[in-house]
Amino acid sequence: MEQKTGGLWEWLVPGALLVCAGWAVWHTPAYILDFIPPENQSLQDQMSELHKRKDVTPGLGGVFGGYADFLDWLALVLIPILFAIGVRTVNVAHMEFQNYRSIDRIALFFGRITMIMIISMTGVMLYEVFLRYALERPTLWANELTLWIAGFVFLLSGLYAMQQRCHIRIFLFYDMVPRWAQRLFDSVWAALLVVFAFFLVFGSFQQVFVIKFYKWEMFGTAFDPPIPATVQPAVLIVVVLVAIQAVLNLIADWNLEPEVHTAADDFDEDELEAIKRSVGAD
Repeated sequence: MEQKTGGLWEWLVPGALLVCAGWAVWHTPAYILDFIPPENQSLQDQMSELHKRKDVTPGLGGVFGGYADFLDWLALVLIPILFAIGVRTVNVAHMEFQNYRSIDRIALFFGRITMIMIISMTGVMLYEVFLRYALERPTLWANELTLWIAGFVFLLSGLYAMQQRCHIRIFLFYDMVPRWAQRLFDSVWAALLVVFAFFLVFGSFQQVFVIKFYKWEMFGTAFDPPIPATVQPAVLIVVVLVAIQAVLNLIADWNLEPEVHTAADDFDEDELEAIKRSVGAD
């Protein structure tokens, strides 16, 4: 990966992916009705009515005689294409973890998506503040949309933090033991995380995917976003990805020399230099 980042391409690809993913998620009832329609006629009618209420382009009509229209299919096809392009072209910044491998591109690209989501969430809040206090015309959707985006930001940030090794770690005892003991500690906590992820998915799969996702449970407000139907499955998926990333980190760091952690690790040299320049210090 080149040590060059911040280009326009790194904004366009995750931004376009978020637009496509947002469109696809909003029209997921159409995909459910086309791919895995409920056997219960009452549930199928409810899903069909939900799709009619939420369809952004009702005039287009479904493709192949189904519910999903041309734009729905286009968004669904573009998601894996944009994801593959983003993973392949993501660049690591100089302040990010440098001991990366090709597989780490996935978590790095999720980090870029998270950054765009934070910007989007901030834009929604600013737009709501402007409408509420300047025009006195508050929206019905900004609060729930912000809450929805924030849930995914929280989840994906955990995956990115795991890849960057910037999650909270206590080194007091870790630094005192020899390297073989450090490897043992790393293996134990990675195994515990994998076990936790397994039992979380095992115990919640039916409740989350069969009830929340398949029935496409909504939030029940005026805007009525599918927060339960999307965030809860995302929790299980991201926890599994975090566990996988922990194992990848264990493998990648196995033969590294032991690090010595000091209080100086908490300081960002680039940030200190920027502060010095701002106050005119040499």
